[in-house]
Amino acid sequence: MSSEADDCNSTTERLHFLLVPLMAQGHMIPMIDLARLLVGRGALVTFVTTPVNLARIQPIVDRAVAAALPIRFVELPFPAKDVGLPDGCENCDLIPSMDLYLTFMRALSLLREPLEAYLRILDPSRWPKPACIISDNSQYWTADVARTLDIPRLIFHGPSCFYLLCYLLIDRNRAELEAEMEAASGKPILLPGLPQPIQIRKHEVISFWRSNPAWLEFIEVVRMAGESADGVLINSFNELEPWYFERYHEMTGKAIWPVGPLSLYKEEFDAKATRGRASSIDHKLLFQWLDKQEDGSVVFISFGSIARNTKAQLVELGHGLEASGRPFVWVVKEASEGSVSGLDEWIAEFEERVEGRGIVIRGWAPQTVILEHTAVGGFVTHCGWNSTLEAVAAGVVMATWPHFADQFLNEQLVVNVLKIGVAIGVEEPTTVGLENNKEEVVKVRREQVEKVLETLMAGGEEGEDRRVRARELREKARMAMEEGGSSWEGLKDVINYVKQAEKEKDKSEKPAVLEGVR
Repeated sequence: MSSEADDCNSTTERLHFLLVPLMAQGHMIPMIDLARLLVGRGALVTFVTTPVNLARIQPIVDRAVAAALPIRFVELPFPAKDVGLPDGCENCDLIPSMDLYLTFMRALSLLREPLEAYLRILDPSRWPKPACIISDNSQYWTADVARTLDIPRLIFHGPSCFYLLCYLLIDRNRAELEAEMEAASGKPILLPGLPQPIQIRKHEVISFWRSNPAWLEFIEVVRMAGESADGVLINSFNELEPWYFERYHEMTGKAIWPVGPLSLYKEEFDAKATRGRASSIDHKLLFQWLDKQEDGSVVFISFGSIARNTKAQLVELGHGLEASGRPFVWVVKEASEGSVSGLDEWIAEFEERVEGRGIVIRGWAPQTVILEHTAVGGFVTHCGWNSTLEAVAAGVVMATWPHFADQFLNEQLVVNVLKIGVAIGVEEPTTVGLENNKEEVVKVRREQVEKVLETLMAGGEEGEDRRVRARELREKARMAMEEGGSSWEGLKDVINYVKQAEKEKDKSEKPAVLEGVR
């Protein structure tokens, strides 16, 4: 049931953290980094996963075992077929249809029973019971597990603090914003209460999720569980969004700990290259090609693990890359899925035309190490928070192409607040799920791609200013993760908080000593 990477000597004196991520690559990857940082500070960690997800992170498990790290990767059964999901549908990027997303999210609570069964059989002489649960906000059921164990539950938030605060402001002012949006005939409106002018669109105020009673019920359950949490960890750093951290703390009344960028967890190149899952390309060939390119000349294009584009959109993007004349590395995960008719043939022809100038990766790419390569000067991104923060940590400017969820607000953070990006011009969300490939939707034309790449990679004085700001943020990110930095201290404060909670609990459990009795 578990893959162990622990030396059991002296473990009973150490804090044990139970980590429960959302089963999505963008949430699991930083949670694994967090696990390794915790054990680096002397803690024990149990990391909850499922068979399909464990197979994806097996290289990480193997390295943890080889290094005798005190991490247990606990493999829990996920009854996908029993709830109407395809067999093996254990990760958000495997959900075939938007109609099944809620089914998947609800089914996550079925992990509770096998997890509690696992915890009951722990041998406290070898591995103490958990002192704290750190779970993704969507894993609301862990609040009940924490109450049963009488331990703190901390939320690990995947998005930026900027997004979290904006979402909170929208939620608390929804009626007024909906009326204002109606009066504006659906055009963008300003979100009040922020130091910068941030515009929000109709889909951010009146989203699909809120028009569905079943989704509303689920969102409310998650919200209530979130309110009961003892604190919040965020994969960001204070210097990136200081005002937003302070204001979010004021509005929630909770302890907020920045602990990122977690992608800066120190490890060898080969380990970073398989961060998240095995790469779909030979690392040696890829980096030999990158080594031959001029510094800052290469454009990297990737849209994360869930966002998908139609063949028509991919063709437009390809023509835009070709017309730009710039070297590039383009990740086309749709080509590895075999679900887009005619895509493989088109890519083969495209590769012939751009041979020597571009590389197409079919499937999963070693994104972190690509962004860190000196040849990479720009990143066309969907604005998922992991990708955004990895670009910040690497000092790479971005062309923003949001698809859904938090990505439109992350775009505004990048373009309008941090001023290290250029918007490509997408205004409406893309359908989530593998089914998105069926309709030949095009949101961005080849001319837009060519134009935004010219602005991003050259851009005159404004372009250079963006690059300078990106390099400054890279240094601040690295300093935040170094000993004594803001995120280093944030994780230290988390550990001290749990230690104090353990001490308080020990005091309350000790029997009272009557005066005069020896």
